[in-house]
Amino acid sequence: MNEVPSSGISRRDLLKTTGKVAAVSALAGVAAPHAFAGEDNTIRIALVGCGGRGTGAAANALSVPNEPIKLVAMADVFEDRQSNSHRNLSTKFGDKVDVPEDQKFIGFDAYKKAMDCLRPGDVVILTTPPAFRWVQFTYAIEKGLNVFMEKPVTVDGPTTRKMLALGEQSVAKNLKVGVGLMCRHCEARGELYDRIQDGQIGDIVLLRAYRMMGPTGNTPVKRNPGNVSDLEYQIRNFHSFLWASGGAYSDFLIHNIDECCWMKDAWPVEAIASGGRHYRGDDVDQNFDSYSVEYTFDDGSKLMLEGRTIFGCYQEFASYAQGTKGSAVISASAHSPSKCRTFKAQRMHNDEVTWAFPQPEQSPYQLEWNDLIRAIREDLPYNEVKRGAEASLVTSMGRMAAHTGQRITFDQILNLDSEFAPHVDQLTLDGDAPIMPDADGKYPVPMPGLVTKTEYLIG
Repeated sequence: MNEVPSSGISRRDLLKTTGKVAAVSALAGVAAPHAFAGEDNTIRIALVGCGGRGTGAAANALSVPNEPIKLVAMADVFEDRQSNSHRNLSTKFGDKVDVPEDQKFIGFDAYKKAMDCLRPGDVVILTTPPAFRWVQFTYAIEKGLNVFMEKPVTVDGPTTRKMLALGEQSVAKNLKVGVGLMCRHCEARGELYDRIQDGQIGDIVLLRAYRMMGPTGNTPVKRNPGNVSDLEYQIRNFHSFLWASGGAYSDFLIHNIDECCWMKDAWPVEAIASGGRHYRGDDVDQNFDSYSVEYTFDDGSKLMLEGRTIFGCYQEFASYAQGTKGSAVISASAHSPSKCRTFKAQRMHNDEVTWAFPQPEQSPYQLEWNDLIRAIREDLPYNEVKRGAEASLVTSMGRMAAHTGQRITFDQILNLDSEFAPHVDQLTLDGDAPIMPDADGKYPVPMPGLVTKTEYLIG
């Protein structure tokens, strides 16, 4: 349970395998086992979820070097986001964006229509709010599509169980699936991981992660102004609502959590935490604006996580490892460049550096797409669903510990019965949202110590 499972093939193994394939084939990817039939070897892309992250993922897909890739379909529930995304991508990529008007789909069933424009072996990008991930992934598997899905891929225990089962189905169908934990594709972090596993800083006894910045994503938010349905309002502001995204904690702190667990090569088995809401005024989102979490691994070592989204405070966005023989910087400032380095002592002074990854670094956002497309072309084992689901679950474990004030274990949250939005696959834009506001336009918020079985009162 506490071991970090392989995604099927590491970037380094993938590159080694690719080299072997290239050595025996003068045509390399052109004659690869997974190449499309006929003369058209273009990989077609459909974008489901046209916000900022979806547009960025599509741009990375279209930027994979030396690959015929086209964006041919787009889906969203909001026409304005789709039109903005299409305009921006078309301006940058020209005829690589080939989305006619009749392949721009709007609505809750738009994801199906967009995927119907693809052939088996093409790629769908799933970047809607995470609550819808398992629903759309189910259809992608039915269509035989390769997938890139943004993190987190689950928001609670029940959706994690669904995603793990779907992951097994996708592996059985030999689908290639990437999950947007792009730090796993960072070359610097990859070399740091190798050095840590080689024992260069000794046994890890402490990991520290910090994302202490201003407000993130579309949080905080004011009351629904009343000109849209409550469901539409919540989807537009999905970082504000736990059912839709796991909140800002899950959507943003997951990267620091995941990169630390990667270096430890294990998942934590339990978490205790605290957190709170400050200076909220008229804000109605469900988030805390400070989180302090102690994750414990099976061997007793710790990951200490500090998250804060308050203006005017000390800021830090980084992760560190402390070992019995030295220490390491996992990430120095945001996600890229990581500026990974190791030290012979705990102080992390420049005069004690024992190794540093050379600069500049390639963007991990681009590398994860290069790796996915290479796996498709060379028919290499490549499926990140299990690891992505477990990273999402561990993130939810810390969030729930803070929101309830209780000690939460890995097994406990995995087997939890309570699901934020059990009927998310049946939602309609003219229907109710999974949570509805009270008469004052406010939503239920976590109350640690008072509400302890779930993260907020439902109903």
